[in-house]
Amino acid sequence: MQKRQIFVTTALPYANGHFHIGHIMEYIQADIWVRSQRMAGNLVHFVGADDTHGAPMMIAAQKEGITPQEFVARIASGRKAYLDGFHIAFDHWHSTDSQENVELSQDIYKRLKAAGLIYTKDIEQFYDPVKGMFLADRFIKGTCPKCGAEDQYGDNCEKCGAVYSPTELVNPFSALSGATPELRSSTHYFFRLSDPVCAQFLRDWVHGKGKSGADRVQPEVRAKDEEWLEDGKLGDWDISRDAPYFGIEIPDAPGKYFYVWLDAPVGYLASLKSYADKMGFDFLEFLTHEKTEQIHFIGKDIVYFHTLFWPAMLHFAGQPYRVPDNVFVHGFMTVDGRKMSKSRGTGISPMKYLELGMNPEWLRYYLGVKMGPTNDDVDFSKADFLARVNSDLIGKYVNIASRAAGFIVKRFDGHVADGLDADPIVNELRAVVPQVAALYNDREYAKALRLVMEKADVVNEFVDREKPWDLAKDETKRAELHRVCSVALESFRLLTTMIKPVLPATAKNVETFLNCGELTWEGAATPLSSETPIMPFKHLMQRADMKQLDELMPAKPVEPEKPAIEPIAAEVKIDDFSKCDFRIAKIVKCEHVEGSDKLLRLTVDLGEGKTRNIFSGIKAHYKPEDLEGKLTVVIANLAPRKMRFGVSEGMLLSASGLDAKDGLFILEPQEGAKPGMRLR
Repeated sequence: MQKRQIFVTTALPYANGHFHIGHIMEYIQADIWVRSQRMAGNLVHFVGADDTHGAPMMIAAQKEGITPQEFVARIASGRKAYLDGFHIAFDHWHSTDSQENVELSQDIYKRLKAAGLIYTKDIEQFYDPVKGMFLADRFIKGTCPKCGAEDQYGDNCEKCGAVYSPTELVNPFSALSGATPELRSSTHYFFRLSDPVCAQFLRDWVHGKGKSGADRVQPEVRAKDEEWLEDGKLGDWDISRDAPYFGIEIPDAPGKYFYVWLDAPVGYLASLKSYADKMGFDFLEFLTHEKTEQIHFIGKDIVYFHTLFWPAMLHFAGQPYRVPDNVFVHGFMTVDGRKMSKSRGTGISPMKYLELGMNPEWLRYYLGVKMGPTNDDVDFSKADFLARVNSDLIGKYVNIASRAAGFIVKRFDGHVADGLDADPIVNELRAVVPQVAALYNDREYAKALRLVMEKADVVNEFVDREKPWDLAKDETKRAELHRVCSVALESFRLLTTMIKPVLPATAKNVETFLNCGELTWEGAATPLSSETPIMPFKHLMQRADMKQLDELMPAKPVEPEKPAIEPIAAEVKIDDFSKCDFRIAKIVKCEHVEGSDKLLRLTVDLGEGKTRNIFSGIKAHYKPEDLEGKLTVVIANLAPRKMRFGVSEGMLLSASGLDAKDGLFILEPQEGAKPGMRLR
């Protein structure tokens, strides 16, 4: 049978902090799959890297008075402890801030440019005159234009949930320097993702299959991609950022750098190239080989980049680049059905887990029994964790070896009986090995482990029925004792083979204990030899203790229920109120604002003998034609604000709840009110 050769990656972690439990979950999922493939004799190169570039990294380093490279190096130095601690066996770990990534990213860009898919366009955005840099939305703050909450970010309000553009903020300021940002124009580089040729390629790609015959993406991911690929929805991709920026320079464009999401996935290839140079195999030959499969494991939060931008980049860059065969997407990790949160006691620190002496294979097994081929979230429960580990791993699996090994060593000098091939229990287990291997290949880990534990129950029932402890008391039943304990140990070998991708350290200890060589899927057909003695049994795994789990995740006080309404603002005097001039206005005209996903432009009549222009971020809640002719309420004496799309000469009043899902409602006066009337 022809073996597969596979290039496997996980999403690159941003190098601004240590691994969190979400990283570890993804790496364990990929590691289980890689180990299963290797047990089948397939060639797998499993590589990772730190995602290092971007303005946040540059700014974090500046705050500490070090270079971005020094900042990244410090984070990278701690990676090994996590990976080794949880038995995650990457072949190579690299960095996107590497010469390989510079060369490959610039080469892909040049190829895309030659293909006519790169163009430039001037855009306006906020600029920090003190820092001397353009600001990403996360670095702009101000007063929410909807609810008036201060110190809100440039894209959404954490208090009322409103979504808006940075230019809508009231009194915006730079989160980096505190300076008032200025609107400035800059030339940006775009990848023409909306090109009909690109769109058609992506439609074909998301419906295709990889070399193994598996769908390139899961059905739920394909459905989301299809939404994005609807006519007119796929926008072009801004791939540039202005200096100062920690990243890779765009060739022949001084002061321009690749946006981090262009060079980050290229880091997969850069890591493979670095590994190829280290191991002495030809990077280009491997990448272009007809048998090579390129497979990515990622979280569902970065599907857009990996199933649209990334395949398009690779396809239109051409040989030697290849599109991914499969992008396997997983969900998030929750605790008792709630989002991870340290403050609520629902956070899990991977390093604390290890420092408490908790067995990393407990977590590998627990995640395994929760994982399938979909992007459903994986929920962690302390009680469930304890039950799974102690019942399945200790009570069912390890228990088999401990019940039989002593008799074989003491009574039979470590030699198992002959004829294990003919035993019905052994044959029953051996028959399901290919099925379990196939389930791992399909990422049906939960089904695979459920089947393993079902067979462990069969073996335990056999031992309970045959009672080797009673057989040992009767010398005339020596042969029967030998057979029963040998069947139990051969069954334990087969169970270990089937659980090896999940419990690699335990499997290695079992290989030593049974003196059976390396466990593989093919090797399952060859039973333990009566010629080769097993070694004395040593403890394989201890039970989990709730005290450890409580220390890992200390209980937090129950949070008080959220109020039904937003808290009443601080008290004001009548003079404060009288400063605001609230007027009845008639909406004469309402229209979409070209280039904005959030704004509507309203032309309003306040009875002044002229009309005013007001921009409002209500596009998600109202259609222009539904507002024309309506009366509403505006603040008439608000200082005009110069925005990217024009000057706004007032503010529309609206109501919203604590939850953005409650909607947003403009104020509508009763019949009889007229434009210009003042609210008193």
